[in-house]
Amino acid sequence: MSSPHEPELSERARTLLRALVRRYISDGKPVGSRILAREARVPVSAATVRNVMADLEEQGYLASPHTSAGRVPTERGLRFYVDCLLQVQPMESETVERLRRRLSRDREVGSEGLADSASNLLSRLTHLAGVVTLPRREWAVLRHIEFLPLSGQRVLAILVINEREVQNRVIQTDRELSEAELQQIANYLNSEFAGLEVATVRDRLVAAMHADRRRIDALMRSAAEVGGKAFAPERDAEGYVMAGQTNLMELAELSDVERLRRLFEAFTRKRDILHVLDRCASAEGVQIFIGQEAGYEVFDGLSLVTARYAVEGEPAGVLGVIGPTRMPYDRIIPVVDVTARLLGAALNSSR
Repeated sequence: MSSPHEPELSERARTLLRALVRRYISDGKPVGSRILAREARVPVSAATVRNVMADLEEQGYLASPHTSAGRVPTERGLRFYVDCLLQVQPMESETVERLRRRLSRDREVGSEGLADSASNLLSRLTHLAGVVTLPRREWAVLRHIEFLPLSGQRVLAILVINEREVQNRVIQTDRELSEAELQQIANYLNSEFAGLEVATVRDRLVAAMHADRRRIDALMRSAAEVGGKAFAPERDAEGYVMAGQTNLMELAELSDVERLRRLFEAFTRKRDILHVLDRCASAEGVQIFIGQEAGYEVFDGLSLVTARYAVEGEPAGVLGVIGPTRMPYDRIIPVVDVTARLLGAALNSSR
């Protein structure tokens, strides 16, 4: 983020920096002094513009990629532009209404389906990559569990969650278990873990398996195996959905094969992106990470614009757009902000 100790820029410097960033965002090319004077519409000579640009370069706001080839904004320059010079363009009411209708229509597909729709909508509206963390699930407390043997090594797990919710899951075990063994496992799980949150049950089973691997008997090993699979989440454990990654390949500054390889490795691993999004979950409003502000090398040359969405007044997840640092922030910011609000409203009404 911008530092409060940065030097104060004159009105002329601000005007020229704003015009340069806008031009650079528009075509991605270095901006020369003559073009900048025309873009900024300031009554000064090209020589004066060059002097101001040289000052801005010395202060770290601009850079010269080639000799006499004009200037481009640095990450510091883009941050100053976003924080101090940007004028956000509100979304058209018709577009907002289309978003609302689409998310309202998709309420029936559940929270994960809504997150997927929001991700695709972000991608479609911005022509960049949209990403949405999946809503946090409500606490699920185990009341009772039963196991029924099926053919081969398949077992039907019947879980009673919270008050009266019943979930049936077919799981695959490493060996065929008899009905008597399954009954013993169920008795053990019910006596030890009934009344605990499901995620806690699984964590305790796994911890017990590792801590007592050499000492536990066959029943405990089977309980850890069968119980761990029975309580495994049904969704993607990494916790987000993404759409529009291929949009990034069409941008000239991301056409480098090695950078794309590292970028899509990050998409596949999900870890770095999810960690950045988690940092946004506790922050209010729209958050903008420019380049290496995200703290990961893979985001070099990229920006991430995020906003959290809420369900029943409580933060539920984060959505955002990933694109080049020269993304049109004035247009992307309201898209992210409005989509977050509409997703939260759709999730509230689907409950």
